[in-house]
Amino acid sequence: MKHPRSREPGSAGPAVAPPRATSPFQQLLEAADRLRVPVEPATAARLVALLDRIALSPQNLTAIDDTWDAVDRHLADSLAALTTPEVCRASSLVDIGSGAGFPGIVIGIADPRVAVTLVESERRKAEWLQRASADLTNVRAVHGRSEQVVAGARERWDVATIRAVAEAPAALELAAPYVAVGGSAVLWTGPRDREIEDRAAQAGVELGFERGDARPVPAVPGAERNLIVFRKHRPTPERFPRRPGRASKRPLA
Repeated sequence: MKHPRSREPGSAGPAVAPPRATSPFQQLLEAADRLRVPVEPATAARLVALLDRIALSPQNLTAIDDTWDAVDRHLADSLAALTTPEVCRASSLVDIGSGAGFPGIVIGIADPRVAVTLVESERRKAEWLQRASADLTNVRAVHGRSEQVVAGARERWDVATIRAVAEAPAALELAAPYVAVGGSAVLWTGPRDREIEDRAAQAGVELGFERGDARPVPAVPGAERNLIVFRKHRPTPERFPRRPGRASKRPLA
């Protein structure tokens, strides 16, 4: 895979590609160092092995098929959650729309003390998550729409994470019923978008959250990534969640 070429200001001649790590394992350790997230070599090896397992699966679990790219865009991007105090001090975490396990399984491997619940609506992906997490005593996978799964487990988690599922206003609505008062919802976004952030803040008022705090993440070189952390200060009204699909089709703001 080719890297973007760079050139010193005022220099002449061909641009020079930045050096690549010697292996995906080393690349992950370097990414963790950029994030200032401590990752032991054994943990890094286990995380890279997760990518190998995904590559061997007959299912189409991710659109990224280059291991080097996946280290940054999946593993490091997931580890970014551990740059937030809210995730670091949580004892329970629910990952909504886990897909191939990002960020939920990654957080569960990196921090074995936190109890992680993966919620996935697509049956085959949920079954894959169950197999992939079978040897992780702190991780369990649940099949079902997030709006339905929460019915028997309302406001029980310290943190809800949601990545690449919906725009921030809809994502916050999906997460809100899971989060205990005093807990947080962590949303992954790309470049800062003030209009979307303002809409999410408006939705948050109705859902019981304070305005979100956007935090830049240096996980992926050349890509602008942010986490928006919303803190919950009062219970989410009982009318939420709305019926499946409603949050995206008719967002609160």
